[in-house]
Amino acid sequence: MYFVDNKGITDPRINLAIEEYLLNTMDVEKDSFLLFYINEPSIIIGKNQNTAEEINTDYVDSNGIHVVRRLSGGGAVYHDLGNLNYSFITTDDGNSFRNFRKFTEPVVKALQNLGVNAELSGRNDLMVEGRKISGNAQFSTRGRMFSHGTLMFDTEVEAVVSALNVSKEKIESKGIKSIRSRVANISEFLKEPMTVTEFRSAILHSLFEGEENVKYWELTDEDWANIRELSKKRYGNWDWNYGKSPKFNVKHSHRFPVGGIDVRLQVEGGLVKEVNIYGDFFGVGDVAEIEKAITGIKYERASLDEAITGFDIPTYLGGITKEEFLKLIY
Repeated sequence: MYFVDNKGITDPRINLAIEEYLLNTMDVEKDSFLLFYINEPSIIIGKNQNTAEEINTDYVDSNGIHVVRRLSGGGAVYHDLGNLNYSFITTDDGNSFRNFRKFTEPVVKALQNLGVNAELSGRNDLMVEGRKISGNAQFSTRGRMFSHGTLMFDTEVEAVVSALNVSKEKIESKGIKSIRSRVANISEFLKEPMTVTEFRSAILHSLFEGEENVKYWELTDEDWANIRELSKKRYGNWDWNYGKSPKFNVKHSHRFPVGGIDVRLQVEGGLVKEVNIYGDFFGVGDVAEIEKAITGIKYERASLDEAITGFDIPTYLGGITKEEFLKLIY
């Protein structure tokens, strides 16, 4: 197995591109490859998820958090500079895909070497004392695969709760406080404190059974050029990160002092296909004009904002502000 150094890059769009590039170009029949990366604050969306439903857009926009879709399935995860991510790139030999234990066992051993009593729980989570410290996902194509996971070392747990949209069902059944109590940082369980960089080195050396056994694979200038091009085409592309979301309907309603407003949108391929505005407000003008202006627009805050800029929203909608209307539709 070779270790690929990502040169300390923290841009999730580049790091996910490195992973995909390795998957597509390395000779995995001959060798396996290991990649580590630490990302700036970001939400990494599962391949089959609806981005708009998974993120708290107000929090994400105001905090400049990256939103990037990955190739693998599973749920949305929050990354920050206190979160170490690992990825094993190898051949899909028929016994590896969905076999999370195969790839998490060496990670569990590395954690146990640090005095952290981790274990695989359920399908793809690593737990310590009943609390989740790691989630894992996999992707396979053309006889190649990667199995990657997060290691919450010193992640901002409050940001995890704030950035992700926790479903109403989860809130009602378990509560936000319970969500906070069910996850943990690995740093909580260490006997001696260490930095995330020191933690990264400790895990790496354990996986190779000694620092002296680590074999490095150096990416060429041509490799880096291809990686940056892939990053731009896929992971920096709105159509991939948002437009790949499945068709869905949005129904938002709110009772303002001026009356109730009910907005319904059909979104397909990340674009608003149909809009209906209802309510018992007293406005001047035909709301069909606003509906028409929004139709065909990307379902993202900036595009919706621009689409309604020419309208006097308080006049059309009985006195609510443009910002209030934006919050209602997005």
